Amino acid sequence: MDFKFLFCTLLLCSQLTFSQTNNGINTSGDILLFAMPIAAAGSTLLIGDKDGSIQFLKGFVLNEAITLGLKLAIDKERPDGSNTNSFPSGHTSTTFQAATFIQKRYGLKFGIPAYLLASYTGFTRIYTKKHYFLDVLAGAVIGVGSSFLFTTPYLKEHLELTLSNSENNYLLGFKYKF
Repeated sequence: MDFKFLFCTLLLCSQLTFSQTNNGINTSGDILLFAMPIAAAGSTLLIGDKDGSIQFLKGFVLNEAITLGLKLAIDKERPDGSNTNSFPSGHTSTTFQAATFIQKRYGLKFGIPAYLLASYTGFTRIYTKKHYFLDVLAGAVIGVGSSFLFTTPYLKEHLELTLSNSENNYLLGFKYKF
């Protein structure tokens, strides 16, 4: 998958929805809430990275469970007074979980743009008075941590080395996949 194309598309969508009102900024954060995990999970499917798909799913489920559990347990009022789901920021935890997955699995080349988009999402939540700074910070920590637990770097396995032994006999094997 061409992440440059994806990044440009996400930026374009954000710019098209941006206006001088909080509504446009809020909408761009809402778009990223869905676009970031779709991009992360979709990339694993497009390149056939089955292990990556499983790792993303584990991190995503843990992130959502912790975020929703804390929202229900803490019951903190939002800055705009609309409800009591302020802590932690779900938008931020979800986008940072996806960004961390992308960075850990596929490297900084793709991770830096993902982290910039996740950070922008956090900004939108504060700017539109949906969250306080600490709500967004907690969401980012939960997102990073949940993905960090399960994600390993993507390595195409071409060479495999095996060692077997039994009663003073040793067998060393090499296997190369084309």
